[in-house]
Amino acid sequence: MTNPEQSNALPKSWDPADHESDLYQTWVDAGYFTADATSDKPGYSIVLPPPNVTGSLHMGHALDHTLMDTLTRRKRMQGYEVLWLPGMDHAGIATQTIVEKQLVAEGTSRHELGREEFIDRVWKWKAESGGTIAGQMRRLGDGVDWSRDRFTMDEGLSRAVHTIFKQMFDDGLIYRAERLVNWSPAQQTAISDIEVKYADVDGELVSFRYGSMDDDQPHIVVATTRMETMLGDTAIAVHPDDERYRDLIGVELDHPFVDRKIPVIADDYVDPEFGSGAVKITPAHDPNDFAIGQRHNLPMITIMDRTATIEGTGTTFDGLDRFAARVAVREALAEQGRIVKEIRPYVHSVGHSERAGEPIEPRLSMQWWVNVESLAKAAGDAVRDGDTVIHPKSQEPRWFDWVDNMHDWTISRQLWWGHRIPIWYGPNGEVECFGPDETAPAGWEQDPDVLDTWFSSGLWPFSTMGWPEQTDDLAKFYPTSVLVTGYDILFFWVARMMMFGTYVGKLDLGGFGTRPDGGAKVPFSDVFLHGLVRDEHGSKMSKSKGNGIDPLDWVDRFGADALRFTLARGANPGSDISVGESHAQSSRNFATKLFNATKFAMMNGAQVGDLPAADALTIADRWIIGRLNEVLADVDSGFERYEFSKSCEALFHFAWDEVCDWYLELAKVQFAEGGARAEATTLVLGNVLDQLLRALHPVMPFVTEVLWKALTGGESVVIAAWPTGTGTGSDTDAAQRIDDLQKLITEVRRFRSDQGLKPGQRVAATVEGLDEAGLADLRPQLDSLAKLEAAGDDFSATATVEVRLSTGTATVAIDTSGTVDLEAERKRAAKDLAAAEKELAGTTAKLGNEQFLSKAPDNVVDKIKARQALAEADIARLTAKLAELGAQ
Repeated sequence: MTNPEQSNALPKSWDPADHESDLYQTWVDAGYFTADATSDKPGYSIVLPPPNVTGSLHMGHALDHTLMDTLTRRKRMQGYEVLWLPGMDHAGIATQTIVEKQLVAEGTSRHELGREEFIDRVWKWKAESGGTIAGQMRRLGDGVDWSRDRFTMDEGLSRAVHTIFKQMFDDGLIYRAERLVNWSPAQQTAISDIEVKYADVDGELVSFRYGSMDDDQPHIVVATTRMETMLGDTAIAVHPDDERYRDLIGVELDHPFVDRKIPVIADDYVDPEFGSGAVKITPAHDPNDFAIGQRHNLPMITIMDRTATIEGTGTTFDGLDRFAARVAVREALAEQGRIVKEIRPYVHSVGHSERAGEPIEPRLSMQWWVNVESLAKAAGDAVRDGDTVIHPKSQEPRWFDWVDNMHDWTISRQLWWGHRIPIWYGPNGEVECFGPDETAPAGWEQDPDVLDTWFSSGLWPFSTMGWPEQTDDLAKFYPTSVLVTGYDILFFWVARMMMFGTYVGKLDLGGFGTRPDGGAKVPFSDVFLHGLVRDEHGSKMSKSKGNGIDPLDWVDRFGADALRFTLARGANPGSDISVGESHAQSSRNFATKLFNATKFAMMNGAQVGDLPAADALTIADRWIIGRLNEVLADVDSGFERYEFSKSCEALFHFAWDEVCDWYLELAKVQFAEGGARAEATTLVLGNVLDQLLRALHPVMPFVTEVLWKALTGGESVVIAAWPTGTGTGSDTDAAQRIDDLQKLITEVRRFRSDQGLKPGQRVAATVEGLDEAGLADLRPQLDSLAKLEAAGDDFSATATVEVRLSTGTATVAIDTSGTVDLEAERKRAAKDLAAAEKELAGTTAKLGNEQFLSKAPDNVVDKIKARQALAEADIARLTAKLAELGAQ
């Protein structure tokens, strides 16, 4: 039983700022989030998608973290040994860019410092400035195991990176080749696809003429938005079936500026309907042209250096920046009379470096690559075979389309910060890969490049648990239970992890080996893909629009629970979430509602203990217990399917609409009556709140911790058992009777409102039909909630309210004499009647318009019909009311 003194444990009101920080530290100090790999409990694990060490949490992160914390807190309460493993990504380009900017401000550069000193400087920056996100995670309430905090550049993860690189190199899956890459001239490195952001820009589309200026001699017109790239043209392509150019195929045309013949080739890639039907081919500076160049064995001429300056063309354009060259080449062609047409501005999509902001340059470059064919197939088969399940299933076709058509992955970056590629070059041209326990011979030089950040983060699920060593963590917690992430990085990060996970699952390198059935282990059993967080109008949040929301600002203003509940309440598999301040305010109000309800309950003696037998309970008690059981079943169903919105909606409406708005009001009457029934109600209310707070805890950990401890006297709701209901299921009889009572009270309240009665004003009334409806025992509750009082000897009914119930009709006769301003009520009713008649006329006119009906969707027509029916009912009701008012 609850200690009555606990009712004094709650503050006067709920202010999250007074509790959240201290509560979180208490949980961490108590070791609630520290996983025990030797436990006999079943394991449940999630690895945190590592945020960049340079960053701070945005709303997308806040959603990620809320959902993961919800899952892990619930599983912990269900008796699982839970590991939620945190960490950060070293963010190669982003981190190096920050430190390089600092060096520029100091009047120096990384090249002046040298590689080792520069890397030391980056580690120093990380130690001083890289902890922002950890503090923000604590503010959100993340129940992560801080004792296992990892970093993609720490010693253990570096060993994993070198081990798998060596194995893949030996297996022929890693190779070096000259291919086209996304090149960042500002950072002078190749960058990954995910680091390229596309934006529409105002450019120019210029058509110019190759070949003779004599219309009777061989010539052809092509168009481009990157005029400077024509300096690297090595062919002009046309469709093989295009009659216009059939005679030109095989003809060689002079290049306007260099001593080079440009052949006209036939290729199915060309769309004969687009533009002139002829395409200039620059294999070294365009991905589509590169593919054509490979098919036709064309020369691949690089015309720019690492900074995107024109170089090696032997023309006067050498030394010009690419944008200056764009203008200069166009002007030079114009002087020759070769410009046919100019469209300016010409809006087209251009890829930009996410970090540097400048347009990327497709560039032919010698890089290290991963042969993804077998790896991608394994990643696809893991989903096809059901080893990994994607939620929602509707995302599976996108997954298969990606992994089944994946191109080889460039993994080298021309940076200093990151995992240096473990390839060494000998003095006689030798190329060797050395593993983490091997040493290169003296005099050999290591490759200067580092690995793409996605390479090390792709190992995250198992490298963080100690792979390639055999560890207790791997044995207990790998494969992980679920990966929670946004659908927008399904292809980039999730695909990498799946490829690496299935690959190492087939190796005999220690750690975890293979499954008993011989199949490769996967890095996670489930992949839950949530949508993007958008603003309240459904627009994507961005700095340029100024509609971004800082989640920590909401924590400061509304509390972490309000932020978390807002996000979880909108989260469904694959669906975007729209949020605004009104949503956060609503969630804050919900936390306040829970606080006030629990405090009221405790003031009235609510306690947690064994429930009395059903025959000792009131109808209201039986109803709320039955509803608790139903709601908890719905909540479990939602969480198991990653339908967070369903679970949160069920808890919200149960808590607010049923517990607070109805049961607490009904309980007040039972408390006032005293006796055994009142004592039973204190137990029912206490048990309902106990289980409700436990069910809400994973989403709203702070307020539920304060309330649950005060209510129950328990150590912490963090380690309390997950609620499973009372074991008695639903009570359909009690549910039906309470539903009838609610209808009756609602209709009387509507009548009172129509009559203009003050909310607290009691009126005399008689009620018929309660016995037939099984509501006789609930007459005190009806009188209390509908503000009725017993009729005296001089009672004279001035109005009646008839309510159709499940087993008949209840009639409430009310004496309103002396309580209503009749003239004011006549004016109000007349005004409402006019509005209803206008609505009826409008809806009737629309429904009589055949042209409208033939074009309008069925759901629109149905809504108008519903409005028409409601208007008709209002007219009937208000006409009757005016008649009554006129007769009084």
